[in-house]
Amino acid sequence: MSAAELEVSNRTELEADLRAGLWSDPATLPPRWFYDERGSRLFDEITALPEYYPTRAEHEILARRSHEIVRLTGARSLHELGAGTATKTRELLDALTAGGRSALYVPLDISEEVLLEAADQLRVDYPGLTVEPAVADFHRLPTLTGEPGGRLLAFLGGTIGNFEEEARADFLRMVHAALDPGDHLLLGADLVKDRARLVAAYDDEAGITALFNLNLVDVITRTTPVSGLDRADFVHEAAWDEESSRIEMRLRAVRDITADFSGIGRTWRLAAGEHLRTEISRKFDLDALRDELVGHGFDPVAAWTDGAGDFSLTLARVDA
Repeated sequence: MSAAELEVSNRTELEADLRAGLWSDPATLPPRWFYDERGSRLFDEITALPEYYPTRAEHEILARRSHEIVRLTGARSLHELGAGTATKTRELLDALTAGGRSALYVPLDISEEVLLEAADQLRVDYPGLTVEPAVADFHRLPTLTGEPGGRLLAFLGGTIGNFEEEARADFLRMVHAALDPGDHLLLGADLVKDRARLVAAYDDEAGITALFNLNLVDVITRTTPVSGLDRADFVHEAAWDEESSRIEMRLRAVRDITADFSGIGRTWRLAAGEHLRTEISRKFDLDALRDELVGHGFDPVAAWTDGAGDFSLTLARVDA
C-alpha cells in the first residue's frame, strides 16, 4: 500500500471509529490510534519508566524462557502483532536463530516508520534472519506466511487486556482461524495486583503517559478535518475499575467542547468534567485466562510469570 493509499485508509478507519465511539456513553476510541510515529516513540519511553513494570516483567520471562519456548514449539517462524521496535522480541529471535539456524520473522505494526526502522536494524543484527515487516492492524490479520505447523504467533505487552469482553472473544477466534494445527500462540497478559501500583503504571510522575494519551488528539486533528478540538482542552486521567478488573485511561475535558467533524458531517459535544475513554487495560487471573483460551480452541502448553508474579506469558497450541 502506497503512502497516499495508507493515508486515505487511516482517515476512513478513524472516521468509522469516531462515528462509533464519540457519540456512545461513555465516549470512547480504540487505543490503536495512539500509535502514530510519535505515539510509538512515547510508548517506548513509557516502557522504561520506573512505574511501568509490565515491560520489565515480560522481558524477565522472555530472557529466562525463550529457548524453552522455541524448544516446546519447534518454531521456524515468528509472527508478532504490534511489534513496535521489537526490543523484547530479541530474546525470542536469539533463541530462534541459535546455532546459526535460519528463521523468518514477520513483525506487524500500524506505525510504518517505526516498523521499517526496526526491521532494517534486525537485518543487520541477525544476518541469517529473514525479516518481512507488514503494516497491519491486528484487528484484521493478513494471511500468515511461514510453514504451517511451525509458526509462533506472539501477542505481547498485555495488549490482550485492551479488548472489551466480546471483542477479546472475537480476536481469539480470529487468531485461532488464522493458525494451522501445530502452530502456537504466545500471549502476554498483565495480572491483578495492588491498585496503587496499577494506577501509577498508567499515570507516571514524569508525565510521559499523559503526553502519550494527549497525542491521540493530535492524531485525530491531523487525520480528519475538525475544528474546535485541541489537546489543551483535556487532561490525562487513569482510574481503576474494581468491578471490571481493569485500568481505564481517559481524557477529561477542562472546558465545554464543541468539535465540528466536517469529514463525517457531525458535531461532537463534551461538557467540562466529562471524559473520553481512550484505553482499557484488563488485568487477568491466570487460571481464568487459561480457561478462556481453552474455550476458543487453544491447548495451553505452559504458562510462566516473572519472579514477582506481576505478569504472565501463556503458550498455547492449535490442535486439529
